[in-house]
Amino acid sequence: MESIKVWAPKAKKVSLVVNDKEIAMKPSKNGFWQQEVATAKSPLRYAFKIDGNGPYPDPRSEFQPDGVHGVSQKWPKTYKWQNKKLCDCKLADAVIYELHTGTFTPEGTFTAIIDKLDYLKDLGITHIELLPVAAFPGHHGWGYDGVSLFATHKEYGTPDDLKKLVDACHGKGMGIILDVVYNHLGPDGNYLGLYGHYFSGRYHTPWGEAVNFDWAHSDQVREFVVENALRWLKEFRFDGLRLDAIHAIYDFSATHILEELQTNVDKLEEETGRKYFLIAESDLNDPRLLHSRKKGGYGLAAQWMDDFHHSIHVMFTGEQHNYYLDFKGAEDLDKCLKDNFVYDGIYSPSRKRKHGRKADDLLPEHFVVSIQNHDQIGNRGLGERLNHLTGFSQCQLAAALMMLSPFVPMMFQGEEWAASTPFLYFTDHTDEKLARAVKRGRQREYPSLNKKIPDPQAQKTFENSILKWDEIKNDQHRQMLGWYKQLIKLRKKFLKRLREQTPEFKQIKKDLYFFRNGQIIIFANTGNSKRKINLQTPELKNGKILLQNNNNFGLGNEIVVGADNITIVGL
Repeated sequence: MESIKVWAPKAKKVSLVVNDKEIAMKPSKNGFWQQEVATAKSPLRYAFKIDGNGPYPDPRSEFQPDGVHGVSQKWPKTYKWQNKKLCDCKLADAVIYELHTGTFTPEGTFTAIIDKLDYLKDLGITHIELLPVAAFPGHHGWGYDGVSLFATHKEYGTPDDLKKLVDACHGKGMGIILDVVYNHLGPDGNYLGLYGHYFSGRYHTPWGEAVNFDWAHSDQVREFVVENALRWLKEFRFDGLRLDAIHAIYDFSATHILEELQTNVDKLEEETGRKYFLIAESDLNDPRLLHSRKKGGYGLAAQWMDDFHHSIHVMFTGEQHNYYLDFKGAEDLDKCLKDNFVYDGIYSPSRKRKHGRKADDLLPEHFVVSIQNHDQIGNRGLGERLNHLTGFSQCQLAAALMMLSPFVPMMFQGEEWAASTPFLYFTDHTDEKLARAVKRGRQREYPSLNKKIPDPQAQKTFENSILKWDEIKNDQHRQMLGWYKQLIKLRKKFLKRLREQTPEFKQIKKDLYFFRNGQIIIFANTGNSKRKINLQTPELKNGKILLQNNNNFGLGNEIVVGADNITIVGL
């Protein structure tokens, strides 16, 4: 016999549907309903009827074999783990690689990623980070519209397939992070509101109703989210979670849900003897996320830092729309390197108010930085990567600034070889009305591009985003890949020194840059003619060239930097 339980406080009657038979469930405490059912030889498939309507999938479904609108399936806990030794690389020392399961390989599956782990290990990656894998509608999508949070998306593979990937990562000595979404659920296949008070209606996010963390009946909702997070860490053995858009989590409780989540993760560490980490995506520039609970914070391990990305992006592209209005380029990057946040309580032109709070008391390993990620590429109208917007040497310099910064670097799939493929916004909603609304919304968001915006629902939009691995064989792509490999080697070799002193970054004049971090200096000329830098620094005479993308550089008090030349010097 197996006990089936569901939280459905809104219901007057709940029936368990198994093999087209309805079994009346018994009410229990706090809005739960329970029923014993005979265990079948094959995994149990079931659903619920609520007050005679349905059947609907289980909010805690472990697998949706027929998609998010179909029946739920219990998944047997029979996977035999092969690797007891887990990743011993700390987050502070990590080099993270963000990837989307559906477009990282032509197959678009968990098991196909396993075949690329040797490549990633050779590149120097310590952790891969998966975009959300919780079940969402249709065959393909980004995953941020997940509706069955405990189930893996069936097109990617089964729960055991995901465990195989985690197991394989640990077998290679690599860690693995999962992106989870707790601020909202997608609209297509979202049946939670029929069961209980998962959404209070008090707050709304840009993507739909916010999850109810602080209103009536929120205790069970908080429990639902905490148990979901712990399941990925404990049962699937992920090393950490990336918490999507926590600025869209509304909770005015005395104990914020993020603090409660971190507290439970701390308890799990004591139980298992393992270390886990939570990384927040946040545009709040609020150090309380990272401060210890003794200091009144939530105690999270790290957060994404957009200020770093935006400073570099503006510096090399000159774009000044939306939030890029707030950034001036080189001087903001210098402030970011020194103070962590650029916006630390100063006026933000795009917001038309002051934004952020000082965070200069936090160590740089609390911040994950990138020059490209799924958001900053995919939320562009045409999904352009940095190498589509600026020159080759600018991309090389941007990579060097990220890898040799004191922060934790993260790259996005294909960045390391300057992939030609865009990363577009794509969906596969089964609701035609919703699909049309998404397409119109996308066009309204980018009026200047008008009909050039790819249809998110088109199969071609998804296919165009799949990486072309054969590109690595081509000269320029191979050159960029080699550059990234060498940068990662330098980072690992000099990591301790990179965090001993406050970095300095200067744009000396147009296309001419100077960066210093500890005993590493970067001289860069991204223009097309030779430039001179007068630096009366005796120690440069003893400098050693560590990495160079051209070979026309000499050390001395007057330094000639050739066209498109980036030279990294160790002192």
